[in-house]
Amino acid sequence: MKIRTIIALAAAAIPVASAFAQNMRSDEECLRAVADNILRQPTKEFIGVENGVVYSSTADIPEGVDVRFASPLTEWHYSNGVLDMSMIRLGKFLGEEKYIDYAKEHVAFGFANYEYFKNTFRHDRNHWVWPFGQLWNFKELDDCGAMGAAVVNVYELDPQPEYKTYYERAAQHVMYDQVRLPDGTLSRTFPRNMTVWADDVYMSVSLLSQVGKITGDNQYFDMATKQIAQITDYLWDETKGLYYHCYYADIERNGVAYWGRANGWIAYSIAMLLDVLPEDYPARDQLISLLERQIVGVSRYQQGNGMWCQLLDKVDSYDESSITAILVYSIAKAINEGWIDRDYSRIADAAWRALKTTQITEDGRFTNVCVGTGITDDLPFYYNRPVGENEKHGLGLVIDAGIEMMIMARNRPERR
Repeated sequence: MKIRTIIALAAAAIPVASAFAQNMRSDEECLRAVADNILRQPTKEFIGVENGVVYSSTADIPEGVDVRFASPLTEWHYSNGVLDMSMIRLGKFLGEEKYIDYAKEHVAFGFANYEYFKNTFRHDRNHWVWPFGQLWNFKELDDCGAMGAAVVNVYELDPQPEYKTYYERAAQHVMYDQVRLPDGTLSRTFPRNMTVWADDVYMSVSLLSQVGKITGDNQYFDMATKQIAQITDYLWDETKGLYYHCYYADIERNGVAYWGRANGWIAYSIAMLLDVLPEDYPARDQLISLLERQIVGVSRYQQGNGMWCQLLDKVDSYDESSITAILVYSIAKAINEGWIDRDYSRIADAAWRALKTTQITEDGRFTNVCVGTGITDDLPFYYNRPVGENEKHGLGLVIDAGIEMMIMARNRPERR
């Protein structure tokens, strides 16, 4: 009986000890765990859909064999653009070329292989599920915005002419070709025509900010500022202090949800734009005010454990890691740049502590991240969106959050 009791007590102590060890990790150790786990993924491989054979290049794929990516981290998706940019930042911040190389290799692999899929494109499959379909087939901002921004960042490190051609074409799409409302606000054609999404602040501003930075041409900053201001007019709820997920232009009303990550994309975008705007840019103070107003708004919905919920105003929706990470980044970045008062750091501190101790596993997996989410008129859709472990939508965001928290810690070592 005593032996059984001892064994039971020892078994019960294992997760406690594990959690304690996890809590003791430094910010840098957490970030390295996440990034190194990303480096372990098979991001330069294809797998035969029917035969299961692994191919390291399209040159090795037999004629008529349908393939998929071995890892979603190989895709040409906006979340991959977020991740590429965050890995470059991490590499520069830590002085680790391997993280920068991740982004360079991801972009290079896409350009080396996309022509194969472009030439064999099957019209019975949508371009966004066909390997690298989004690289050549621009339909929506998701296809080229964040990945275009990542290509700009890679081009700055490895100036290949095809990279420049690509991001210039992406900028043309965002500036002139993407559908928009009569007042010029960017909109979508599906799943419902002429809808304004909070997500599209990021899908446009990410690219516009980086093209503006590399060209020095204010027209890109002007368009980015215009989209932030006009989408805010459509989506901001003054009473809640939150953004609606969408607006239906045909019936002139908002959707039903204050979805977390969509709100986060707006804060993230404003911070990204402010980071590259000239100090004397006319709308700079206005953008800082919008960011601070949003930070005050979302702070009212932070949970006692430090996390934010999938639906920001619904405490019975699940704690969601990507929105928590994106707000940590946005708040910490704003503090580090002097855009807002340092007292807001308490909000970021509580959220980052929750992510470090409960959402990043010892081997670097990031948990409880909502998968991609469309728009609907029923809240249960949002309540029941699945979450993934190491889901691609959250990886770049948690890396960005950790970098800014480390910078904030260096500025106030007495509080860490």
